[in-house]
Amino acid sequence: MTASADDEISPTREVNITRVFDAPRSLVFKMWIEPEHMAQWWGPYGFTNPVCELDARVGGAILIHMRGPDGVVYPMTGTFREIVPPERLVFTAVAEDMAGNPLLEALTTVTFAEHGGKTKLTVHARAVGLTPVASQMLAGMEAGWTQSLERLAELVARAGALGGNAATPRVRSQ
Repeated sequence: MTASADDEISPTREVNITRVFDAPRSLVFKMWIEPEHMAQWWGPYGFTNPVCELDARVGGAILIHMRGPDGVVYPMTGTFREIVPPERLVFTAVAEDMAGNPLLEALTTVTFAEHGGKTKLTVHARAVGLTPVASQMLAGMEAGWTQSLERLAELVARAGALGGNAATPRVRSQ
């Protein structure tokens, strides 16, 4: 077989982020598997999640629609591959266009380790771009994860102040 100009290597990006949360790992883990909590922190600053559905079991589906500050909706689907409460999550995530065409595919592993009464959380995400527009998404991947984890820290702090129960999100669909 002869290589052609159409044979291009798909762009990839890996992100590794470790953060310590001042909360027990059972609480931090819960924020990842319960949609009413994840809807409050998933995505960069200024984004909301009017759709956040998680079937937190191996083989269970993930469906999130992130809405940007400009009103554009960014759909994402995925599947939980591994769930070890409260130690580890592995899931796929596929960013899609509004027609359901895949733009980018990622495999994410999240570990939750006890750290002196706190939780040491590590996110390892490896994404592969499937279309030309994916390069922009890959370029913003680290910033997106960093901001998501900052939002998660804020939610965990509020939940800790409430005795481990985060307030019910106020998610509005427009």
